[in-house]
Amino acid sequence: MARGLLVSSQSKTTSQLILTSISRVSLSTLTKGLENPFASTHLRCSPSTRFLCCCSNYQQHDPIDMSTYREAFAKRMAMAGLKPHHRIAIGVSGGPDSMALCVLAAGWKSDGLNAASHMSSGFIGGLLAIVVDHGFRAESKHEASIVCRRVMDMGIKCEIAHCEWSNGKPNQGHLQEAARDKRYQILQDVCVQHLIGVLLIAHHADDQAELFILRLSRGSGVLGLAGMAFTSQLFTKCSDFDGEASSRHGILLVRPLLEYSKGDMYKICQGGDQEWVEDPTNQSALFARNRIRMSLKNLSSAIFNSELQAVISACRRTRLHVDQICRNLLNKAVTVMPQGYAVVDLEILNPSKVEDLCLSKFVSLVLQFISQRHKPVRGSALKLLLDYIRTSLCKTSFTAAGCFLCPSPGSKGSRLLVCCSVDSSLPSKMEIFHKHSYEGQNCSIPSEVEQIAAEGKSYADRLIPDPSDVHFLDVTSSEYVLVEAKRRNILSGPTYRNIILLQRDESRHFKSKIEVMSDYKAKNVIESASAVVSKGLHPGKFGYFMDRFMVSWKLGKKNYCDALSADEVDCDLGLKVECQQDCCGSCVVGCDVVAEVRHMIDADWLYLAELSKCQHVESKRQGVLLSSKPGQATGKISSCSNYVKLSAQKALLSLKTIPVAARRGLPVLVDPHALLLSIPSIGFKHCPCLMASAVFKPRIPLGGGHSSFI
Repeated sequence: MARGLLVSSQSKTTSQLILTSISRVSLSTLTKGLENPFASTHLRCSPSTRFLCCCSNYQQHDPIDMSTYREAFAKRMAMAGLKPHHRIAIGVSGGPDSMALCVLAAGWKSDGLNAASHMSSGFIGGLLAIVVDHGFRAESKHEASIVCRRVMDMGIKCEIAHCEWSNGKPNQGHLQEAARDKRYQILQDVCVQHLIGVLLIAHHADDQAELFILRLSRGSGVLGLAGMAFTSQLFTKCSDFDGEASSRHGILLVRPLLEYSKGDMYKICQGGDQEWVEDPTNQSALFARNRIRMSLKNLSSAIFNSELQAVISACRRTRLHVDQICRNLLNKAVTVMPQGYAVVDLEILNPSKVEDLCLSKFVSLVLQFISQRHKPVRGSALKLLLDYIRTSLCKTSFTAAGCFLCPSPGSKGSRLLVCCSVDSSLPSKMEIFHKHSYEGQNCSIPSEVEQIAAEGKSYADRLIPDPSDVHFLDVTSSEYVLVEAKRRNILSGPTYRNIILLQRDESRHFKSKIEVMSDYKAKNVIESASAVVSKGLHPGKFGYFMDRFMVSWKLGKKNYCDALSADEVDCDLGLKVECQQDCCGSCVVGCDVVAEVRHMIDADWLYLAELSKCQHVESKRQGVLLSSKPGQATGKISSCSNYVKLSAQKALLSLKTIPVAARRGLPVLVDPHALLLSIPSIGFKHCPCLMASAVFKPRIPLGGGHSSFI
């Protein structure tokens, strides 16, 4: 997505000078053997060349029928559940793909809105282009400004977002991956700031073909070979602040150009009289996608392209079928508990009757939800996990992908408990953010976009293929996908052989770098683990614990009776002790305390048991304080010590309703000396003035959110 120089209407003289300087290479030579003459710029520019491209330099002999493109685009937008009045953002790099998307989106919006409403401010209403400047080159800031100006000339409001690399720019070998992650995060943040819930991205059919070969060379299964989703969701790190576990929907990501070819991108730009940027980094063989792109161009023919896309379509039909089955199984067989764990009813699931591919996807979705990790369980671990689940009445425990699995207590193995494994190799994360930073912003997708997702899902459900049309349901590996495609005459012999050659060639590149990549990743994991330090949570602030719990605490001005329910007061032997007006200065919960958050440990249970039995809680607590802070005065006896005893007793009763394995994932607030302050999930707190909450609000919902592979 890095940009080269652009041609604007003010710089066509410069363009002609540069084109004259390369006139010794004729256009017919550059385009020889290519289906699309516009692709010549990709083949003949070296990685260091910044090639200037404008429509006037590449005139087609035949007129371009833009109405066909516009009609197809409108149909795809309708399939996503989108209408012209919806608020939409576009990710723009300045290349032919994103400029073509701008042309089509602007036309679609304008045609669907009346002139008075959509041009009152000089821009098309409800449409925002976002240009991300990665800052990898000195001239990138200027180029981003040129792209922004050209997009605004189309009547589209545009905003430039500059990347900040706080830990330094990524090294060359991981440049594209790091840039992609940063770009999506920035696009997401800008959408949230502008209360826009839909983001359009300009991926097209050629991108799908490249991804297919790339994943084929990495041994991806049929679901991965389905490529990029037509619609999917991105979930922001910010959350709601209502103290309730509300529904959160994320940003809806739509790729409306997946059925267009790269050649179509150039034609749409020409038909819309738009200029574009040719990315110089696309020529570097250092990047896998570039190598695959060049190889695909060498093999490009109508038959090869058609058959390759047919295989991808067959994989997508298989994924549609599997996703539908998994959604039904998740709705029927999985119960999510507010303490952050899930229970799978194995009798309803009936795993022995579920195909391997569907059961694998189902299990991965449950584990990804509980652990809130992006990568699914794979390989031998997945095979062992499937065998474990299919074993009649599970009797043992199993650890995989950051999760701990065991029989649910009292179920005799008919229900499976899935909870977060605190012994995972990844450290516990605690993100701190300020409520006022997001005031006035809705970090959830707007309600209209929730309806968009629902309408898009309704459309996709009507296109779920018949099982007889699902070709790869029993395929066990990527190689067998090609074999089965050839057997079903989806692939001809020559196309099959060419794809195999591409796969083997890229696999060799990949295997030669495995050792280097493993060293790099191992180093990163070590550095990340050492860098993650528990951050202090100040009163009134909010923290996101392990991407699963929204945690907050503060000190209130309530007296002892106000802090307890009627039943609790009756159980407290009539004691009615006043709390300090601002805070309990005599106990460890003071105004200057900065709490830290960790997961629950065995010592916490033992401590609660001791508190619940202790006749002189204050002496017990003060003894702990003396041992932890030698030489310091113990201070006054806590006036709320008896409350601690009662709170501990009730917390122990709550703990009995939570399976032992799941208790370890509960967030716990401690002071800087590691002394227990509160376990909000079970109602324990050390002082009636302490108001703490820990609400299970996983960033990514069960099932990964709405997606469609139509």
